[in-house]
Amino acid sequence: MRQELKELFIHQCDEKINNEGSEVDLSFYAFFNNKNDNPELLMEAANWWIMKHKLDHFEKATKIKELILNESKP
Repeated sequence: MRQELKELFIHQCDEKINNEGSEVDLSFYAFFNNKNDNPELLMEAANWWIMKHKLDHFEKATKIKELILNESKP
């Protein structure tokens, strides 16, 4: 996953957790404001979410952030 997408995921997760609490659920569409203005990045996110991790449509923001951070570790 490219750095731009990792940063987008972490930023959105942090924002949602801070605003709505640790139990907030997100869809990968939430990272794109439900718009398709960057189809390549959207498809990369969808591939990571659906194909790689087999996640449900909605997942806890804390879970998504943890997955990203664990993948970033050497």
